[in-house]
Amino acid sequence: MNFSSDNWAGATAPVMAALARHATGLAPAYGSDPLTESVTARFSEIFETDVSVFFVGTGTAANSLALAAFAKPGGAIFCHPDSHIQVDECGCPEFMTSGGKLVSVPGEDGKFSAEALQEAMSAFPDGVVHHGQVASVSITQSTECGTVYTLDEIARIKSVALERDVALHMDGARFANALVSLGVTPAEMTWKAGVDVLSFGATKNGCWCAEAVVFFNREQARGFEYFRKRGGHLFSKSRFAAAQFEGYFEEDAWLGTAAHANEMAQRLADGIRLAGGRTAWPVEANEVFPVLRRELVERLRDGGAAFYEWPAKGLDLSIAPTADEVCLRLVTNFATSEEDVDVFLNLLGA
Repeated sequence: MNFSSDNWAGATAPVMAALARHATGLAPAYGSDPLTESVTARFSEIFETDVSVFFVGTGTAANSLALAAFAKPGGAIFCHPDSHIQVDECGCPEFMTSGGKLVSVPGEDGKFSAEALQEAMSAFPDGVVHHGQVASVSITQSTECGTVYTLDEIARIKSVALERDVALHMDGARFANALVSLGVTPAEMTWKAGVDVLSFGATKNGCWCAEAVVFFNREQARGFEYFRKRGGHLFSKSRFAAAQFEGYFEEDAWLGTAAHANEMAQRLADGIRLAGGRTAWPVEANEVFPVLRRELVERLRDGGAAFYEWPAKGLDLSIAPTADEVCLRLVTNFATSEEDVDVFLNLLGA
């Protein structure tokens, strides 16, 4: 009953089998090996267009380096106040962009609207040196609240970014979970909706250590190899990052694992509501944020359940925790079983 984080899960059998397959023999270093080239081609197939792909080791590196590609002196990067780049990356985006300013754009359910973005950008008028320059926009898919931007919401945000001629970045740490939630193609959720660069996360969904920066306009990727090298994420044995992606994509395993995680999250949410609990935000991917009485939380802990308490900010009074309640974050993953969920719900009294 470990719902602490999808980062706590191990690696899937296809990923580990692919690593084992490519563990022996010799191969050229630094990304010039045949496996890296074939996996890069596979990314282009998945996204239905020629893409430039750069493997990195962490989501923080993917986000920070992707944003660095569009940095400007005095640059402003617009993101949600709860986004990973704003809250959880130890200033790395600012560091990698040589001092880029992260500007929070408020919005409910972990998302901001095109209108809110336009208003935030208005504080940085073009040509006024005192205020700096708009540089990029970053959205998280799925969000830190477990919600998902619709294709229309992404396209509308892109239209505002286009008005100021800046790029749209997507932090896709849980990209696959959002994808199967919407039931759309990778192309539809990215470049067809206006995304310029994607941090493609695979670690949370069954890889050991595999993230990628994906550019949909290959001209925008020119020179990015220097950002990656300077950031310390050019792997000498790139084939081992590529091997993980090979196993990840094999027979669409990545979509199956994400769908399973989402299904387990929905099973949790349904049971929690049946037991009289409520969720702080809609359950649209693999994260559930229940609001429960403290006595129930202690019962769950005593029964062996693992999870984090979570700040519930900006909630309607009908949803927000009362004095004797607490908000939790429960995260499911490819290894979460129905039994895990059902034991948790039985402890809850569902």
